[in-house]
Amino acid sequence: MVGFEGAADAAVYRLGPDKALVCTLDFFTPIVDDPYWFGQIAAANALSDIYTMGGTPLLALNIVCFPKEGLDRNILKEILKGGLEKVQEAGAVLAGGHSLDDQEIKYGLSVVGLVHPERFITNAGASPGDHLYLTKPLGTGIIATAVKGGMADQAVQKRVMEVMATLNQAASEAMIEVGVHAATDITGFGLLGHALEMAQASGVQLVIEASRVPVIKEALDFVKLGFVPAGDFENKKFCQKVVCVEPGVDPIRLEVLYDAQTSGGLLIAVPPERSQALFEKMLEKGVFEAAFIGQAQEGEPRVIVRP
Repeated sequence: MVGFEGAADAAVYRLGPDKALVCTLDFFTPIVDDPYWFGQIAAANALSDIYTMGGTPLLALNIVCFPKEGLDRNILKEILKGGLEKVQEAGAVLAGGHSLDDQEIKYGLSVVGLVHPERFITNAGASPGDHLYLTKPLGTGIIATAVKGGMADQAVQKRVMEVMATLNQAASEAMIEVGVHAATDITGFGLLGHALEMAQASGVQLVIEASRVPVIKEALDFVKLGFVPAGDFENKKFCQKVVCVEPGVDPIRLEVLYDAQTSGGLLIAVPPERSQALFEKMLEKGVFEAAFIGQAQEGEPRVIVRP
């Protein structure tokens, strides 16, 4: 029912009149130094695609690259422990996986979930007038770069790890209960890149108010110091022809809007008459950093950034 068309977050395969599979995989190199937290974050990131589509994760398989020699096996043990605990938190089953001898550590999951074939959510359903919500703050890529540069203290590191390791489960449950038009999760292409994909898949313009976008405040400070990941420049290049930045947008905050995220939040498009209900439902479920950041409108598919 859904493949890669429109840059969808996961594949959907119908099993019957009231049941469909949601399938995805994701893995990457360590984003943090702590192996346990890396396992947590990588697993949360992979599970996110299932939640984005409105599905429930059922089963996960490990994808592991680790050297046979030269590194303490306890590092691998901690990575796998972190991943297992996050899968269990999601209510799914970790049922094995595959490992490869590789000098560069990589970890992630292949995940299968269930969704009703008439009720799954994609990034292609946004309609003019829809309100846009973002459920996690931005800035994880910038802060990770600052960590590598030895500039981020332990409190900031803990804060950003907790943000990345948080499941999008509660936000997904809220949008399913309320009923929304579209959703996508914010990962490597940054907020503006994934918003652009939603605009193009939906055939609408998305207007984002930069001042409303939730940001981890230390990320703004690190941008001023020059800690901008290489991936963010690629995101700018990807967006430059179809993202319109209006005069008055804070250039420091704009950098964060391009920032490549790991295990970021959901970008949700909801009908205006359900907007308040969605916000209240997310608060009820503990999604306390969710924020209204703009709306969809008619016009040539693109993203407009306003102050």
